[in-house]
Amino acid sequence: MIEVKSLVKSYGKFVAVNRLDLTAYDGQITVLLGPNGAGKSTTIKSIAGLLKFTGKIYVNGFENRSIEAKRSFGYVAEMPAHYDLLTIDEHLNFIEKAYQLKDINEYRESLLKRFELSQYRHKIAKDLSKGMAQKLSLLCALLIQPQALLVDEPLVGLDPHSIEEVIRVFKELKSQGASILLSTHIIDMIDSIWDVAYIMHEGEIKKRVDRKDLSDNRTLKEIFFEVTEHE
Repeated sequence: MIEVKSLVKSYGKFVAVNRLDLTAYDGQITVLLGPNGAGKSTTIKSIAGLLKFTGKIYVNGFENRSIEAKRSFGYVAEMPAHYDLLTIDEHLNFIEKAYQLKDINEYRESLLKRFELSQYRHKIAKDLSKGMAQKLSLLCALLIQPQALLVDEPLVGLDPHSIEEVIRVFKELKSQGASILLSTHIIDMIDSIWDVAYIMHEGEIKKRVDRKDLSDNRTLKEIFFEVTEHE
């Protein structure tokens, strides 16, 4: 589970995120929706421990900057950040050693095959296409078999086949009891998988939507536009 309590992140006088509260429960896909500049990436980076902030953030019961929390969650950034001269295999080797993973080879090979990267395993990161780099980021996050997964704009740059595969992975993680928090501004791509959506605008959560509470004649997209355009 991911818990965010009264998160505030400022850059000088500019408040990028203002007293944000959010909970992503185990066994659910939680979506952070908002237009560009709403504060979504700042929120995700704060949860991942990459930014200083005020407030409290817990991942699987541990303070988000703790070793215990970091061991249990995977993070996929919007812009892949890899070591230019390391191959795909070497990136995965690094993750295995950093997280002290054991008996992981069969799972590792299944991920490479699933995301069609087996034949590129000796290719260095700087020579990867944007889509392949994004898939490598996903592989590194999934290799640790996370209890919680943070993903910022997860489907940008992927081809249709890879998008469907990533969506299947999210559903599998959900069925295994993981908590998944996705940040996006493209509602259509996640419309079939979300459980709870937080609509963010100008640094604040404006509305929380639970799928089971939607009536037959209401869609998440309609609610999103009502909230953001009204604001």
